[in-house]
Amino acid sequence: MDRIDAMRVFIAALDEGSLAGAGRQLGRSPAAVSRAIAFLEQQVGAALLHRTTRTIKLSEIGERYAAACRRVLVDLQEAEAVAGGEQAAPRGTLTVTAPPIVGEEILRPIIDAYLDAFPAVSVNLVLLVRSANLIEEGIDLALRIAELPDSSTVAIRIGEAVRPVIVAAPRYLAQHPRIDEPGDLAKHRIIACTDFGRDAWVFSPAAGGSISRSVQFKPRLVVNSVRAALGAAVNGVGVTRLLTYHVAERVQDGSLRLLLQDAAPPPRPVNLLTPQGRQSVPKVRTFLDFAVPRLRAEFARLSSEAGALKP
Repeated sequence: MDRIDAMRVFIAALDEGSLAGAGRQLGRSPAAVSRAIAFLEQQVGAALLHRTTRTIKLSEIGERYAAACRRVLVDLQEAEAVAGGEQAAPRGTLTVTAPPIVGEEILRPIIDAYLDAFPAVSVNLVLLVRSANLIEEGIDLALRIAELPDSSTVAIRIGEAVRPVIVAAPRYLAQHPRIDEPGDLAKHRIIACTDFGRDAWVFSPAAGGSISRSVQFKPRLVVNSVRAALGAAVNGVGVTRLLTYHVAERVQDGSLRLLLQDAAPPPRPVNLLTPQGRQSVPKVRTFLDFAVPRLRAEFARLSSEAGALKP
């Protein structure tokens, strides 16, 4: 039996959630699907799946093997695309991940326009608050707003996101102590968004200093969504930290006030990431050519608007 074909069957079973689902997707009988997975288990020398009559669940070894299979199949797809020639028409499914707000409001309109320009490509946009492992999760591109660790990915600089800022509603501020310096936050109710630190925030050094200031706190509310943190702050629940473009509309309409602007840390870089070698695949190459200049223009606009915000 062909091992690559058996890997495709194995991954189809995982994606469909059952052996029967894999059979329907691939046009094969349940017996043929079972034989393919049994063949892989014989090759590996261990069970990859725990089966019941209706569901399947990966074993511990199966989890590691599934990640390896996805990498092998993606590499094979890339090799076939490259062998098709530099001018091969882009086709297939492009998987892109981004944080929820930036993915919904900035990246998705660009994807809409890309789909119009390249009708043979489909896009799977995955909005995540965490940083996905591009290779293991089969992701072609990721938009990241953060300092990047050393990795095997190729990073294309888009620009800078506006600074993380501290905000609170006027009615909250009217009922609580003044916030003149970062240390004052210890006296306040903190709404922690997990993307920005759930038990501490870092600020720029004090005037004349060189060491960043860190403020520890025990939050009253922890959320993993920018929208939830923003809504709670507008409702007067407490003080939160978000990026400037998250809060710009609410600051302009007076629902929130900017605080501690002099202590704000530097802007975070924005990068579009892709695994090494993936940028030569036609669907990835065309998306980079299409999206990078548009993303740069959009983040430049956001930075300009952020500079106009007043505390």
